[in-house]
Amino acid sequence: MGGKAWLHFKTITTHKLLVMRYCFKVGLYKQGILHDLSKYSPTEFSVGVKYYLGDESPNNAERMDKGYSSAWLHHKGRNKHHYEYWIDYSLDGRYPLAGMKMPLCYVVEMVIDRICASKVYYGKEYNQTLPWKYYARGRKRMIIHPETQALLEKLLKMVYKKGEKKTFWYIKYVLLPKGDY
Repeated sequence: MGGKAWLHFKTITTHKLLVMRYCFKVGLYKQGILHDLSKYSPTEFSVGVKYYLGDESPNNAERMDKGYSSAWLHHKGRNKHHYEYWIDYSLDGRYPLAGMKMPLCYVVEMVIDRICASKVYYGKEYNQTLPWKYYARGRKRMIIHPETQALLEKLLKMVYKKGEKKTFWYIKYVLLPKGDY
């Protein structure tokens, strides 16, 4: 494996291992192990190599080039920690599409995913405000269930204000203690 393939492999593996470590900290062992395995599939990996940037998702570069990202469409349809996985037809008639309420364990994985993506892409520049700031830039255009969004925002703000250690403690001992997620 050479050049951009190796760099992309290192980036996605660093991210995956970091998410796994944090999922384990809060008790989500299966999700930690299975997190983002689709990134190693030919559909996603080949795009990641072709559009590798190093400091942001290659999906953005593919989207700029083609007008859409085949890798992202593949990824979001296979990974339940993305709110986009949970978009379905609306039954209330006000909007054609609506966000479905996400199970608690996937909201937690989504928060961890955002923390780890920020750490990987920002490297030494990372600080605990970045996951919230990244989220806040795009939140107005999201199709997400209101309760899911409220919990996501609560946890990202907690990281912003109190840091990871206190947020992970809260997740493990207050949100997830019963294991009924």
